[in-house]
Amino acid sequence: MPGQHITHRQEELYMQHRQQGMTQQIAAVKSAISTRTARRIEQSNTVPRAKPDRDWRTREDPLEAAWETELVVLLNAKPELTPITLLEHLQEHYPNQYDQRVLRTLQRRVKQYKALHGPEKDVIFRQQAAIGLQGFSDFTHPDSPITIKQQPFAHLLYQFRLAYSGWRSITVVQGGESYSALSGGLQRALMQAGGCPVEHRTDSLSAARNNKQNVWTDAYQDLCEHYNMTPTRNNLGQSHENGVVECANSSFKRRLAQHLTLRGHHDFDSIADYQTFIDKVVDKLNQRSRDRFIEERQVLQSLPEHSAVDYQLLTRSSTTEVRRVLYSVPSRLIGERVQIRLYLDKLMLYVGLQAALTLARIYPKPGESGTRCINYKHIIRSLAAKPQALRYSQLRDDILPDDNYRQLWLLVDQGMAQREACKWIVTVLWLAYEYDSQQELGESLLQEAQSSRFASIKTIQERFFTPQQTPTVKGGQHSLQSYDELLSSLKSQTTPTEEVLF
Repeated sequence: MPGQHITHRQEELYMQHRQQGMTQQIAAVKSAISTRTARRIEQSNTVPRAKPDRDWRTREDPLEAAWETELVVLLNAKPELTPITLLEHLQEHYPNQYDQRVLRTLQRRVKQYKALHGPEKDVIFRQQAAIGLQGFSDFTHPDSPITIKQQPFAHLLYQFRLAYSGWRSITVVQGGESYSALSGGLQRALMQAGGCPVEHRTDSLSAARNNKQNVWTDAYQDLCEHYNMTPTRNNLGQSHENGVVECANSSFKRRLAQHLTLRGHHDFDSIADYQTFIDKVVDKLNQRSRDRFIEERQVLQSLPEHSAVDYQLLTRSSTTEVRRVLYSVPSRLIGERVQIRLYLDKLMLYVGLQAALTLARIYPKPGESGTRCINYKHIIRSLAAKPQALRYSQLRDDILPDDNYRQLWLLVDQGMAQREACKWIVTVLWLAYEYDSQQELGESLLQEAQSSRFASIKTIQERFFTPQQTPTVKGGQHSLQSYDELLSSLKSQTTPTEEVLF
């Protein structure tokens, strides 16, 4: 407008519009100046004036009294102090002088001070991954709650990832970060990849390294030697050195949560079903690095002919307690010295060099000091000889195979005399074992017991275990003459050069 000076900002806007290809008139209108002023700007030989830097305060410094004398001294002595801690210090020593409104000023001041006078920071040297060189391992806790048959499933996820291609493998792990979990998950990943990298890197896993003595464990060293891999680890407290797999943990857990949401529920029929679901999610992630993985797989080291030992050797004498879990064994093993091979998902018991028994491995739930795994089939013969021992047995609830039998026992114990109740339930267990009908028998008898009806043992045997009649097969014996006719027909079909042996 006439009589008003244009601002530096208007000059800048006008020149920006002109540089963008606008005409002088359009650029002037967009900058709120006249065309005449626009011509004068372009004819001028002077550079548009730059806005001068402000070197004065617009308000009083709220930290002036304490910054140099107190806060700087604290920061020099303990650089890790945060602005909120410094503010609390001021509020404690100078009541009613510093309120929360100075926090933002203090944050800016501390940030600037540390940038100019603070300690040196660690420098992260980003690495270029070499093809076929490194594979990384790590354990992580899943973010999504999982249930198996409606029961909470406490577990970890083991992840192996190749540094160059980003290909990964993930295995469900029960229990903690044990050697069995590391060995089982690593070998499964190497089998899926079809080869081995030159180096295998972990963080300070106790399953792989004795951190007190700062040496690799013998079992882990043997595992790496078997696959011709050099074991390495990141420096203590430097998780970014294991970043290839650390960041992959977060990305996988986000993808898992999304697929579980799409699925509609988090419940699975078995651990195997859950593992299959995870493998499908991993396969989709691996599709992103498919080309690089094909390239890397060609330079991976060949797998050895046989897999490595992925169990721990434990020797037990007169006990079946393993890793805080009490296992039952057949009575014939009582008093025998057995060797237990502890795998990720099972236990194998050996007497000498002969395999005697395989048990599914059980893990205590978080917070439990121990648990039990009692199989009534191991002790049913002894229990049938003295059924009254069941009533006050310390293992009574563990001997009963499932919730159906536990409810059945409560009903029978209330509806029968004590001696008869023990004899009845033990005999039912015996029949379930002998005829391999545990589930069917338990469900049927529980339905009757809930109506206060208890079938006699004889009735149960007749109803469920009636021997089937062997069907009679009718047939006649061929006459000898029919055999002679068969042989004669075969002889007539042969050529002179053929020989037939009879």
